[in-house]
Amino acid sequence: MDRWKGRVALVTGASVGIGAAICKALVQQGMKVIGCARDVEKIEKLAAECECAGHSGSLIPYRCDLSNEVDILSMFSAIKTLHQGVDVCINNAGLAHPESLLSGKTDGWRAMIDVNILALTICTREAYKSMRERSVDDGNIVNINSMSGHRVVHSADTHFYSATKYAVTALTEGLRQELREANTHIRATSISPGMVETEFAFRLHILHPEKAAASYENMKCLEAVDIASAVTYVLGTPPHVNIGDVQMRPVEQVS
Repeated sequence: MDRWKGRVALVTGASVGIGAAICKALVQQGMKVIGCARDVEKIEKLAAECECAGHSGSLIPYRCDLSNEVDILSMFSAIKTLHQGVDVCINNAGLAHPESLLSGKTDGWRAMIDVNILALTICTREAYKSMRERSVDDGNIVNINSMSGHRVVHSADTHFYSATKYAVTALTEGLRQELREANTHIRATSISPGMVETEFAFRLHILHPEKAAASYENMKCLEAVDIASAVTYVLGTPPHVNIGDVQMRPVEQVS
């Protein structure tokens, strides 16, 4: 990880859970991390904790609505002005609404597409542009995917969400191919966790918190720090190594 010290990483969905854990891990490795989310106050608190801990890197909070392309473009413009550009892009932001295919609300489907697919792709495009403008040829774009991007579970609440994550699987491989065609050494990686104990289930089952709690009680789940460790592993591999897909589950998880 030494080659990343002092370099700039963007982490989307950085306020809680996996995103917050990734921010902390990269700051510990000496990176300058731009953490973005709509709820920037939580990132500000995390930034203060990192500073008090004396880590060699830094965390810079940035408020951004990833469902709004203008917001995303403004963020990349600000990063260019204040920090030259992005060397690592961690597309972590994602959401799920319990909207089935037969009776789901269009607004819920659209929200998942906007964040899980479009925001990820826009951030990828702008991060690549930033790297090329500065002749950065060893950058890394990491998409935090899901095991739901590799199999469909028997739950109508997650079928549309799963479709968006299958898109992330395809987008990551397509990105890898396009990066090769562009004759760059920029790497593309998908990290696909299974059940992680975060706020995710409570947001999915917002009307049924007991259902969310039960989903975390059935097994020893992954923790956010486990996914952060996978990110630092990917970044820490030699520049000639591209880790294409990391699939990680709790040992007790069935599918």
